[in-house]
This record gives sequence, C-alpha cells and structure tokens, in this order.
Amino acid sequence: MPTKTAYRVAVLTASDKGAKGEREDVSGDLIRATMNDEGYEIAESILVADERSEIAAHLRRLSDSGDIDLILTTGGTGFSPRDFTPEATKDVIDREVPGIPEAMRQSSMEITPRGMLSRAAAGIRGRTLIVNLPGSPKAVAENLEVLLLSLEHALDILVGTARDCARDREQEQDHAHGHAHGHEMKHPH
Repeated sequence: MPTKTAYRVAVLTASDKGAKGEREDVSGDLIRATMNDEGYEIAESILVADERSEIAAHLRRLSDSGDIDLILTTGGTGFSPRDFTPEATKDVIDREVPGIPEAMRQSSMEITPRGMLSRAAAGIRGRTLIVNLPGSPKAVAENLEVLLLSLEHALDILVGTARDCARDREQEQDHAHGHAHGHEMKHPH
C-alpha cells in the first residue's frame, strides 16, 4: 500500500519582511520540519511578498506542474491590509474545501478566542490541495496538528495513489444488493 512519503509538498510563505530578508521564515521552517517528520517530501519552498497576484501565480504554477500534491501556505490570513493569501487561494482553486479551515478555526477557538479571526481558506486545483496556515509559529503548529488528522486520507482520495474508498463502497453495496436480490428470487413469497 502506498505511503504518504509519495506525497510531494510545497511550502509558500507570504511575508513582506521575509521577502526583503528582514525576518526569518520560522513558520515555513516549522512546516517543512513537521511535514518531513510525518513522512512527506518537501519538493519546493518559496518566500514571497504579500502580493495577491504573485501568491496566486505561484499557487497556479505549483498546482499545474503535476509535481505537487499539497501546497501549505503560511502568513497573510489575518486582518492586515496586506493579508491576501486567502483571496489569492480562492483566485486559483477549482473547488473549496471549507471543512479544513473550519476545523482549524474550531480547534484554535478552544485555545484562544482570537482563533475566530483567521481568514484561512483551503481548496483544490486540479489534483493539488492548497491549505492556508497562519503566520504565527505557535498557530502553525496547532493548525498542522488538526490538519494531519485527515490529511493522508484526503490526499489518498485526491491524488488516487491509494484505494478509492468510494469505488470500494459501491462494489460492497453492489455485492450486498446482488445477494439480497438473489435471495428474494430463490425464495419467493
């Protein structure tokens, strides 16, 4: 059975100060270390300014390359006038995945009421899952813990490297239906 080591991850940090070399990419480093420890392959890492069009262009390029299964962004999810990561994400995705940021916000709310202020988004472009994480290293660690609970299953379905759960369920239902139907035919009342 394929393992999550097959999944290739890109990390995109949105930070004006980071892009200028004025701030260390602590959150990006934390994401890379955590995902590596969990058995994922870090395929690419990018540090960009908080520019909506630039973030969107990188998300498109990474998704459309066919080489990246998951893009984790950090930064740009708050209320600052320069926080555009969720908008850039929504500019490029084909389908939203609202449950991921909802679960992260719910978990964050158990830690601090400020968890409700996250504007993080998540969605799918082609066969790539894009998830926005906060900029704070503490919040990144907390949110990754929540994401990792279902991430491998999500990628198994999206990327299709593991068994297709839906197809298996349909086959089981067809099999059960066939037995029930055959049973009725053998013993009519």
